[in-house]
Amino acid sequence: MVGEAEQKKRRRSTNYPLEFKRQLAQQACDESVSVAQLALHHGLNTNMLFRWRRQLRAGLLDTATQFLPVALEVGPKEQASVEADGGRIEIQLGQTKVCIHGVPDPATLALVLQGLRP
Repeated sequence: MVGEAEQKKRRRSTNYPLEFKRQLAQQACDESVSVAQLALHHGLNTNMLFRWRRQLRAGLLDTATQFLPVALEVGPKEQASVEADGGRIEIQLGQTKVCIHGVPDPATLALVLQGLRP
């Protein structure tokens, strides 16, 4: 009886490599591909492949930091201000605005940018 209870325990989920997830999610985005057939071919649950596809579309399966388009606006007045205080970075996403004054160290800047990811 103890052996049966041990067999009924939920098995631990597999951690698939990020590149594998990204590759299958990209294939699942192709409208000519059956997600169910793709999942079956790789021995995966269809719902898992749909989840990976949603994650890909949300940018969660990216390994490298994604950069957003930047608009640089510097006039004579702003240039003088930037030179006087050592620099300023302003990031606005929706109603959220992040301002960094001076020259941040790379680790701090990376932490701020990572925190902005959805």
